[in-house]
Amino acid sequence: MKQLVIIIWILMALPSCNSDKDILVNINTQFGTIKVLLYDETPLHKKNFIELVKEGKYDSTQWHRVIKNFMVQGGNVYEKEGTQESEEDRIPAEIIDDFMHTKGSLAAARQPDNINPTKMSSASQFYIVHGKIFSEEELTIDQYALNQGLSELMRDSSYDTIAQQFINLQRENKNKEMNQLALRYVDLVESVQGISLRKDISQDRIGAYTTLGGAPHLDNEYTIFGRVVVGLEVVDQIASVSVGRANRPIEDLFMTMNIEEIPKKQITEQYGYIYPEE
Repeated sequence: MKQLVIIIWILMALPSCNSDKDILVNINTQFGTIKVLLYDETPLHKKNFIELVKEGKYDSTQWHRVIKNFMVQGGNVYEKEGTQESEEDRIPAEIIDDFMHTKGSLAAARQPDNINPTKMSSASQFYIVHGKIFSEEELTIDQYALNQGLSELMRDSSYDTIAQQFINLQRENKNKEMNQLALRYVDLVESVQGISLRKDISQDRIGAYTTLGGAPHLDNEYTIFGRVVVGLEVVDQIASVSVGRANRPIEDLFMTMNIEEIPKKQITEQYGYIYPEE
């Protein structure tokens, strides 16, 4: 009996893992609160983000890079502290093939491939996708190859009429209309040059980017480690501020963060997140 009492006492003294609960992070801004859920599938990024929030590292950091219809970036702890991020601080990539850069996705910023070939993430900087809605043609056609094909085509005087259409739009800086015009000539380019301009993209991605929108060109290039579950309208407001050099907001936009523990069952019911099997 004495041994049983001792065992029970030891078990009670052990810290609780709260396996039935999870954490949501509140990113508080002057426009309101963005509530984000962190993915279990990216444990290194989740752990790092939570630790920084708990330590108050993100408080008084800024949204320092804002590009409407693309993303809003912030969380440069090192800028706030007047230090430099070292290579040792960075986090190994946790890129999940199935994760998409749809609107509201939370991902880690990083340095470009030429100096960061393993795609390691910044130890603090993150971005939230604002993005835009794409047409199916924009997603399934290799736009770069199409433009190259059209350039080759228009060197032939037989296609001067097409060339003039692009010249007229270019003079008026109508880039969107130029892209739409190019898509009208996909079949022509494929036929004349004997090439295929089609990209292999899943129906899931087509469905997501033609409805929710996002930034599909970032897929499988950066670690997505969470998503906004409340406050997309706040992201919209941040994305709409006036910016200056290097896409930095003209007026400082500060943030603070705090966490809240919520039962996993409630998170699944409210936000549709299905936890991976352990």
